[in-house]
Amino acid sequence: MTGAERLRAAIAFESVDRVPVIAQVFGHASSLAGVALKDYLRDGELLARCQVAACRHYGLEAVFALMDAGVETEALGSRLRYRDSTYPTVEQYALDPHGEGIDQLPLDRACTAGRIPELLKATRRLRHDLGDAVLVIGCVTGPMTLAAQLMGLEAALYLAIDQASRFAELLDVTARFAQNCSRKQLEAGAHAVMLFDPVASPEVVPPQFYRELVLPRVREVLASQRQHGAAFTWIHVTGNTLPILRYYAQAGADLANIDFSTDLHQASQTLPRTCLNGNLKPLAFVNETPATIRAASERLLRDLGPRRGFILSPGCEIPLEARPETIAAMIAAARDSSNVH
Repeated sequence: MTGAERLRAAIAFESVDRVPVIAQVFGHASSLAGVALKDYLRDGELLARCQVAACRHYGLEAVFALMDAGVETEALGSRLRYRDSTYPTVEQYALDPHGEGIDQLPLDRACTAGRIPELLKATRRLRHDLGDAVLVIGCVTGPMTLAAQLMGLEAALYLAIDQASRFAELLDVTARFAQNCSRKQLEAGAHAVMLFDPVASPEVVPPQFYRELVLPRVREVLASQRQHGAAFTWIHVTGNTLPILRYYAQAGADLANIDFSTDLHQASQTLPRTCLNGNLKPLAFVNETPATIRAASERLLRDLGPRRGFILSPGCEIPLEARPETIAAMIAAARDSSNVH
């Protein structure tokens, strides 16, 4: 099986020759190539070259046309501060703390603004270079996270409390933008588009908030992705997501990212028919030895491998400064598992 075939089969709970692995190599690809991160995040051709190089170095089964969580808010008018070796942060928000200007956000032209054209260029290049043997994964910022990126987290939460209808309007806008960006990435060649929504975590907002406000918008985004040809849908929320996992199936997620702080066995019981990926600790790829990573990977493969719907993965992005030999150890553990099930 090719890496893409293996991943798609696992997500569909079909037989695979072994447990697949998604390394979640994002900006680390620039570190591996010796390229400045700030250049990697602004140049689609460079990003694609680094991802292809990482794919060949590690033998990846999926690559990522992904820059950072500030791409969409920048396209909508926020100003970012770029640094040499870390991801950019928002320096000036597109919206004021009271949410003024929501109806003026440039949704109609945002997919041609900022770095989004470079992101689409990276997507096209990756699909051209790798075809269907390796999955090309795009990414959109989830509705809740983009709302926080447009006005600041604290201001967004106060708006949700003090002006609930105004906040709901903002979520409608961010969900619509996620649909537009997903469609553009799928048209550019992405096999699927990960919905990354860390601010929707129960560690940030209560589960009831997720159920009432976030879930309906996420469902719309995933349905739109499927309508526009996504091979599968993927929700990626960080932290301990057990209190909201039951809503993933209602949202229509085919794949659920499970962070290291979430009990994977409980997640499996909560989502028996949703493929799970996880959940090695990301910082372990910086701080631990390859042998430790290998042992942790083998435990997950032994415990979750028989489930069918399981993909070995870190619980979130592999850090920029990860040691390549630790990433290789995780991938080797999956390759050596030879679990036919």
